[in-house]
Amino acid sequence: MTNELKPRERTDAAADASASSRDDGVLKPHERTRCVMVGNVPVGGGAPVAVQSMLNAAPDDVAANLAQIEALAEAGCEIVRMAIPRRNCLDAFEAVCAASPLPVVADIHFDARIAIEAARRGAGEILLTSMDRDGSRDGFDCHLTRTVARAVDIPVIASGGVGKLEHFAEGIIDGEADAVLAASVFHFGELTVRQVKESMRAAGIPVRL
Repeated sequence: MTNELKPRERTDAAADASASSRDDGVLKPHERTRCVMVGNVPVGGGAPVAVQSMLNAAPDDVAANLAQIEALAEAGCEIVRMAIPRRNCLDAFEAVCAASPLPVVADIHFDARIAIEAARRGAGEILLTSMDRDGSRDGFDCHLTRTVARAVDIPVIASGGVGKLEHFAEGIIDGEADAVLAASVFHFGELTVRQVKESMRAAGIPVRL
């Protein structure tokens, strides 16, 4: 289980956090977050929280993944996530995106080229994990995340490497990600989501507390 700063906490790295957007130090409700689109599903900016699930069929099995998506859609799911572990899975991913009634998030480890190609082939969002940083506690691979974020026109989530509070803001500001994700610092009780949000706000990133 992971803790992602979810729909209402996703922020724009270039969002204005100046005094003009604050009222006695408190961000005004309509300025706390910006809305991004994951396919045709609005996320953040006051939109209802979207239900998301991850597919567990083989990444090259188009029929099995589409069957799971149909079942999830009937159960009320609004966004699905599909892993692309290898470049030779991109054709299957594209076929799934083309036939899916729900937007598909591309779950990618390390490879910026696969991430950029997945966006071209129909991904609604990129979840990008740096395998070099995952578990390192050295912070996000901001170069990797920034490279992908600048090359695509869909939201990008940075994942892998968080070890301290400052890393979350770095993922948004330096990595230019739309959202950040962490696991171990929450699993082991080292940080709370509230602490992370307060740290990000102190760094000038509008988040909802």
